[in-house]
Amino acid sequence: MNTDSTLPDRLNNWMKHSVTLKLISIAVLILILLIPTSMVKEIIYERETLSQDAIQEVSSKWANNQTIKGPILTIPITYYSTIKNEDGSFTEISRNLNILPDDLQVNGQIDPESLKRGIYEIVVYKSKMNVNGSFSFNPKFDKTNLKQIHWDQAFLTLGITDLRGIKDNINLTWGDKKLHAEPGSKIMDLISSGVTIDLPKIDQDKQQNINFNFGLNLQGSENLSFIPIGNTTEIKLTSSWTDPSFNGNFLPNDRLIDKNGFSADWKILQLNRNFPQSWINDKYSNSLDQSAFGVDLMLPLDDYQKSMRSAKYAIMTIALTFLIFFLVEVLNGEKIHAFQYTLVGLSLCLFYVLLISISEHSNFNLAYIISAIAVIGMISLYSISVFKTRKITLLLSAVLCGVYGFLFVTLQLADFALLLGSVGLALILGATMYFTRNINWYAIGKTRLSS
Repeated sequence: MNTDSTLPDRLNNWMKHSVTLKLISIAVLILILLIPTSMVKEIIYERETLSQDAIQEVSSKWANNQTIKGPILTIPITYYSTIKNEDGSFTEISRNLNILPDDLQVNGQIDPESLKRGIYEIVVYKSKMNVNGSFSFNPKFDKTNLKQIHWDQAFLTLGITDLRGIKDNINLTWGDKKLHAEPGSKIMDLISSGVTIDLPKIDQDKQQNINFNFGLNLQGSENLSFIPIGNTTEIKLTSSWTDPSFNGNFLPNDRLIDKNGFSADWKILQLNRNFPQSWINDKYSNSLDQSAFGVDLMLPLDDYQKSMRSAKYAIMTIALTFLIFFLVEVLNGEKIHAFQYTLVGLSLCLFYVLLISISEHSNFNLAYIISAIAVIGMISLYSISVFKTRKITLLLSAVLCGVYGFLFVTLQLADFALLLGSVGLALILGATMYFTRNINWYAIGKTRLSS
């Protein structure tokens, strides 16, 4: 041992060869590299926001999500006030009696289309539906102080979220009569957007059921939903779209999804929902909206979601790569400068920028392969000059291929991503512990300091 070395020299030598200090430095560097990783996540979020803006812009011109609410039969009624006026008379109060159909059947065909807005893809659809059912006139409502039921002012209201999506006139067959729809809703508190059909005098038909039928050609974007207003509501939908997502308060009783598209059947009873067959005014407006159900025409797992999920594994990729460099440095005696660690870390961060930028113009899987090859090739070529041995460089390349391959498989398994990710991390940690079990870390530090 050189006993003539000064204290600054000994301190400098310790800083160069201390394993503990090197580990601390690497840990700090990994934490610092989380800053550009966070910036990458912000880029992904920004691009996703631009995509959503494009979807909203196209939807606003084509037609937005559509929800079909109705038809609802409304009959104006008049009550006497319970409080007398000064002249002894009673004030008349107008109300609307809303009656739902006894049964409602909808048979629909959804024809999807994919539109482009710049580099973004938006799913829209055209639908053709046949709606039929029946009404009976035995509503249950409070008849206290009832003055009159205005049968001659009855009307039907069909709620449609975005009226721009209506492509043909709505012609209603009411019993043996042909009626036409007029724009606008007369019961805005219950149905804010829709069409109205004035009915003929129905007091002559109130002792029997009245059948109705109409066709509805409607276009919209991404989602089509319904409100189960019938005493029994039956919905049957078919489409060529292969990636539907059924949502809302009710899932289909039967469904079939294959390479040719999907078909789905719903059957909902009055007992399945939280509102009756008749009521006064807008008492159950919220309950109606909360009972909606339908289908989303989704694109397969969004590229932005995949990119964001992959970025969450950035710290794992950086830590494993730095671990290889650290073990080579410790076991082979090759000094690796912090600047070299930094360059490698930035290369790993660059992977996510390449991934999101390339995936916007091509298939996500292809973008992932291109980005991974570019980053692995860059780091491998750089490590040749750092390690000065081809064997270790090949080992590093194999580890990086394994890491990116593991991440790729995890991204494909949306439902099992957490399970696979946790198991994979446990295996990686176990392998690291196994291969480093015989290293005497104290001996490494002493040997370096005494040299």
